[in-house]
Amino acid sequence: MRAPITVLMPTLDAAAHMPRALASLGEGLTQGLIRELVVSDGGSTDATLDIADAAGAVIVTGPASRGGQLRRGAAEARADWLMVLHADTILEEGWNRPVAEAIRARQAGYFTLRFDARGLAPRVVAGWANLRARTFGLPYGDQGLLLPLSLYHEAGGYPDIPLMEDVALARALRGRLKPLDVTATTSAERYRKQGWIVRGGRNLSTLTRYLAGADPETLARRYRS
Repeated sequence: MRAPITVLMPTLDAAAHMPRALASLGEGLTQGLIRELVVSDGGSTDATLDIADAAGAVIVTGPASRGGQLRRGAAEARADWLMVLHADTILEEGWNRPVAEAIRARQAGYFTLRFDARGLAPRVVAGWANLRARTFGLPYGDQGLLLPLSLYHEAGGYPDIPLMEDVALARALRGRLKPLDVTATTSAERYRKQGWIVRGGRNLSTLTRYLAGADPETLARRYRS
């Protein structure tokens, strides 16, 4: 029986974080869960592609757009299940057991978010993200995603947009995603640089405007300015 999971990782100059993310996937290989790793790169100028190649990844390249990268990468998936993981996100030890259980139960889901930082602000921001995912069914990409490839295609896949692609897919999967008993620890680097309140407020504002119908291209330009 072939391993059931294609791991899909979008990257852009991710060399500083990627080795730890890949190391956390090791138990999925030893337990026969991961069939392949697909790295969809948006034009890295650091050692990202060298690291991906050394890991034996299928490498897909194209313009830097998270939605487009994920869509291109998913098109290369050959396994029955898709697990999306950002390059700066690490799965906790023992993740293979809950994931294997979810696959046996045919249950699509996402992981519990945590930041690699201490203090009240990281706990509050992660807590809000986990609450949003559970209450409204809107996990962000930092929380990872596990779902049958057939369900991914049924939902229309990731749209080729530069921002909110994770929310768009989650909305299409509304009611079919459940929290899995796995913690995904993601980098707090951007929050440290911009400030927890500023970054968190910007994320909430962007989500609100997107749900109200704002154009993702316009949101992306303002988000990055």
